[in-house]
Amino acid sequence: MNVFFPKEHINEARFSLTGETAEKFLKKNIDLYVEETVQFQDALLNNLIETAKVKTVSRQQGLSSADIICSLNKLSLDDIAHVKQDTLVVSFLDPFNEVELISELKNRSISSISMELVPRTTRAQKMDALSSQANLAGYSAVIIASNHLEKALPMMMTAAGTISPSKVFVVGVGVAGLQAIATAKRLGARVEAFDTREEVEDQVKSLGARFVKIDLGETEKTSQGYAKALTADQIKKQQEGMKKVCSSSDIVITTAQVFGRPAPKIITAEMVEAMQPGSVVVDMAVSSGGNVEGSKKGEIVDIKGIKIIGNVNLPGEVPTHASQVYANNIFNLIDEFYNEEIASFSYNLSDEILTNCIVTHKGEFINKSVKERNN
Repeated sequence: MNVFFPKEHINEARFSLTGETAEKFLKKNIDLYVEETVQFQDALLNNLIETAKVKTVSRQQGLSSADIICSLNKLSLDDIAHVKQDTLVVSFLDPFNEVELISELKNRSISSISMELVPRTTRAQKMDALSSQANLAGYSAVIIASNHLEKALPMMMTAAGTISPSKVFVVGVGVAGLQAIATAKRLGARVEAFDTREEVEDQVKSLGARFVKIDLGETEKTSQGYAKALTADQIKKQQEGMKKVCSSSDIVITTAQVFGRPAPKIITAEMVEAMQPGSVVVDMAVSSGGNVEGSKKGEIVDIKGIKIIGNVNLPGEVPTHASQVYANNIFNLIDEFYNEEIASFSYNLSDEILTNCIVTHKGEFINKSVKERNN
């Protein structure tokens, strides 16, 4: 079996293979190929390439001959045209928005796994790329915000007077939100957090932050623990409750996303303008529509002295570690279902992990939600 790792797009510093995971693949007698134009900072991976243990090929050759193709970002339709039938494509596919792409995968009988759909179960934790990348995104959000903030984060006792700690408000207490809270606390900020799921209050408090309580009435969550979309009335109540907190915050970080749907607008222009000039807002959901009114993909917007940061690739700000954990997620996924006797990936469609994350296989949609949306 051979696995191909194509070059990512020009603004992507992460990669889906590291020297460490390459050695694990090679021990299983799996042949590895990387696109010949990729430049690596990974000394071990470069050494494996120089000694031809990991081989380099052109993009077209790699796509057309691979048994498995692994990447972070989804392939283009032009790429898919070169992929042979029954190849397995593994990446963040964004299957609910990339309808044309997944239809093409199905029509060409190309198997595909969407890393967003790996279930949040104990057994699948080591493959959960959504969580591993969100963790680093939460860290990066705080670091970027602190770089743009015109204040220091921790309290400082100096001969010239006492500097008060900056105040950070985190909206959404999932994986990214928890890491943002932990990072801001480690940097000495005073941290508050809000989530529609009141059961996360203990997690917030365990990190030394204050949980902001806003009565929204009955709220729901998905089977995997994510918050479900709020009603229009609940969103209005949430905005009213958060406005006061935002106005006294130096940094606001929003993480609220609903998978497969546009992100909810929870920070209005009025709430932004209530903040003090020099404050910073990081919209972590900007790539799916944004939580913050006025945020723009890939841009820093200045509204009356308040900066709204719309970084679309926060994990990519720490590409070495982001690549490390993603490459491990990929290896763990393939290793879990690799049949060494026949040197092939085993499509056990009765397995709960595969039934969730396989989008297309043998000309059919497999994931239940994807199938329902495309019928």
